[in-house]
Amino acid sequence: MLTGLRLENIALIEELQLEFGEGFTVLTGETGAGKSILLDALDALLGGQGPRLLRQGSSKGVIEASFSLSPPLQEWLSEQELECDEEELLLSREWRQKDDRLSSRHRLNGVAVNRQQIQSLRPLLLDLTVQGQTQQLARPGQQRRWLDRFGGAELQQHAAPVQESYRSWRQASAALEQAKADCLTLQADFERQQQLLDDLEAAQLEDPSERSQLENEENRLAHGVRLQEGVMTLMGRLVDGAEEAPSVLDHLAACEAELAQMQQLDGSLSAVSARFGDGLAELQDFIRELDRYASSLESDPDSLGQLQERMALLKTLERRHGKDLAELIAWRDQLREQLVPGGVQASLEALEQDERQARHRRDRCNAQLTQARRAAAEALEQELMQALRPMGLANVRFQVGIEPAAPGEEGADAVQFLFSANPGQPLAPLSEVASGGEMSRFLLALKTCLAAADQHVTLLFDEIDTGVSGRVSGAMAELLQRLAQQRQVFCVTHQPLVAAAADHHFQVAKEVRDGMTHTRVSQLRDTQARQAELAELAGGDFGETRSYAASLLKRAA
Repeated sequence: MLTGLRLENIALIEELQLEFGEGFTVLTGETGAGKSILLDALDALLGGQGPRLLRQGSSKGVIEASFSLSPPLQEWLSEQELECDEEELLLSREWRQKDDRLSSRHRLNGVAVNRQQIQSLRPLLLDLTVQGQTQQLARPGQQRRWLDRFGGAELQQHAAPVQESYRSWRQASAALEQAKADCLTLQADFERQQQLLDDLEAAQLEDPSERSQLENEENRLAHGVRLQEGVMTLMGRLVDGAEEAPSVLDHLAACEAELAQMQQLDGSLSAVSARFGDGLAELQDFIRELDRYASSLESDPDSLGQLQERMALLKTLERRHGKDLAELIAWRDQLREQLVPGGVQASLEALEQDERQARHRRDRCNAQLTQARRAAAEALEQELMQALRPMGLANVRFQVGIEPAAPGEEGADAVQFLFSANPGQPLAPLSEVASGGEMSRFLLALKTCLAAADQHVTLLFDEIDTGVSGRVSGAMAELLQRLAQQRQVFCVTHQPLVAAAADHHFQVAKEVRDGMTHTRVSQLRDTQARQAELAELAGGDFGETRSYAASLLKRAA
């Protein structure tokens, strides 16, 4: 709900601050007084065009509005990661004129926000309707969106499966089309692909780590002679001795014998003797391990040459195709599947099956949504005609046309409102056959039908009752009153019947001060002031119209 509005240097308004309440609010005044300025200001605040609103001669202009927090608004703030510690949302837009450049900035509770955020916020706050607003009807999908809003939660429960199934089908369809394209490419280049597979098969690629293993083996084979020499030197010193000198084992055996004699003289040396025996046993194990290693050493030049040839082959394949060994193996396996007789076809059949299943699910979800839309359409037709007939449209006919359309995330329905106001006139698209007055009444009736779907949004009507008779304006007033029982409603009007039905009444007037024109907005709080304004709307402030105005207020009460 809109709770307050402040303007600074906007159009003909130098400074203005207003507070608003629940229910039905009207703005009245002479033509050109500036009634629509307030609605234009709110439109500009929520992302509309605003340069023309800056007061002439001013370098700065401000529009600021406060809104009570609703559950949808709180959810939006959470999605945008914006905090609001207050009970109200304060939205502002400031213009600054510097040299020939005009800039503006949006703020939400003092935090700068971008235009995209403001435009996504707008549907949660305000719904502006102007007389003859046919451009709304012309927006792609607008009539379908209205129908879906009217259908409410029961219809919306089908929307998510439709969106998800359509996206799944798009993915399956894209995968199938890509596979078909790949198949055509493969067929066109079959011989080259087959030769490539043959080369990879000939290489007998199996282990992605083969290169590192071969490098280790190459190092061992390449240094086999030096390693053998090292083993012989070690074995000579440990076992055989050098230059007729005793070996390490000979020295240790002598030491062991000496310890045995010493132990006989002193028993306390038994532990030392045992430790020495363990060390000797470890050395003997080491010698046996060294001997086994020597047996494994090869210095066969043929083996080394074969290994190096294998490494060269792997390096060549990697360099030629720009892939490492693991990628080459995966590529080989893919080519095997593709080039095997029937392999490509089997893959295509699997993808075709996936696409077919996704399409069937998409169509099933679309059908359920279409059925829900047809049920909502029947209810909307009945409610709309009930609202339209009292407004001078006794012979009105209205139908929601639902025709098949290309599937999309919103389903597979093209929705068009069909309208006929006169007997003998066939149903035709509303935007093509409805007059300005008929369009105004239709939009008012439609917004009334949609009231239950978005109760938190403020409705603003700009002279929607223009061009209608007094009887019709009375019916429109009753409809606006009923609408305001569910949500906040504003209406700029010249009709006394509409103005009299309001809960709150603001008068807009022009005055000249110091040679400058100013717009003044005053809330009419007492009955006498409202009577005088209603009398002006009815044709002039004199006795007969005063009595008429008084009767309107009495009847509205």
